[in-house]
Amino acid sequence: MEKKIYFASDVHLGFPNYREGRTRELRFAAWLDSIENDVEELYLLGDIFDFWFEYKKVVPRGFTRIIGRLASLSDRGIPIHFFVGNHDLWLTDYLLTEVGVIIHREPYEIIRNGRSFYLAHGDGLGSGDHGYKLLKKIFTNRTLRWLYAGLHPNFALKLAHLWSKNSRYSKGLIAEEFNPYSDILFNYAKDLEKKQHHDYYIFGHRHRPLDLQIPESGAHFINLGDWLTHFTYASFNGEKLTLHKFEI
Repeated sequence: MEKKIYFASDVHLGFPNYREGRTRELRFAAWLDSIENDVEELYLLGDIFDFWFEYKKVVPRGFTRIIGRLASLSDRGIPIHFFVGNHDLWLTDYLLTEVGVIIHREPYEIIRNGRSFYLAHGDGLGSGDHGYKLLKKIFTNRTLRWLYAGLHPNFALKLAHLWSKNSRYSKGLIAEEFNPYSDILFNYAKDLEKKQHHDYYIFGHRHRPLDLQIPESGAHFINLGDWLTHFTYASFNGEKLTLHKFEI
């Protein structure tokens, strides 16, 4: 059987409530089941959880179907690369020690079968978006994290989910129209391409499935879409990378 590398992002497990979140969790679990026989590597490019915070003795309730399937793949020797996104940036070592995933907090470059890949969630990259970059510094501040950890988990998690829900509803679930001339991530990829060629630039974060060529070099700019409205992912068979929609 032909082996493939798979890429997915922006599942936002837990959003916006238990019922809807469980429905999408089951769909994502079904996708993981569908790739288990031909997956060679799995790259999860951020925001797999809508919110994640690890206390020393407590982990968030839920997501057992997904964590169990990832652990099963990892136990079989399948490398799972987990990129920290802007919604699960407080992840520490639970998935590393309990599941065996490889954690990435910065962009990551790989070469597979002669093709070069530049991988990242995408938040905070490129020029602009200064408001978010400031917010990210606040959220990753060690003192503030320590203070937040002192809150009772019931209150802390409820507060975090309320903030996430209001933020996402205020922006809309479907991303704004894409304009490559003004898009921060697309222009970031173009600037990188001037310095070093990559065949594929793969990002999450934008919630819109895209496969565009950078005109100057033919490199592909890929956005993986999401599992809120699009249910999309990408696969690489050693020759070509393709975007897919998971249908059940």
